[in-house]
Amino acid sequence: MASALTEKLSRLVKEMRGQARITESNVQDMLREVRMALLEADVALP
Repeated sequence: MASALTEKLSRLVKEMRGQARITESNVQDMLREVRMALLEADVALP
């Protein structure tokens, strides 16, 4: 479980680094992906 979460978050960081510009839309997309990764790992969200 922890390794899957680590892999997903690492992939997201690599994707964000690959962006030429960081826009509000990019940030919203990445935050959605982080939330989904946390939910899949059964981490409680406030």
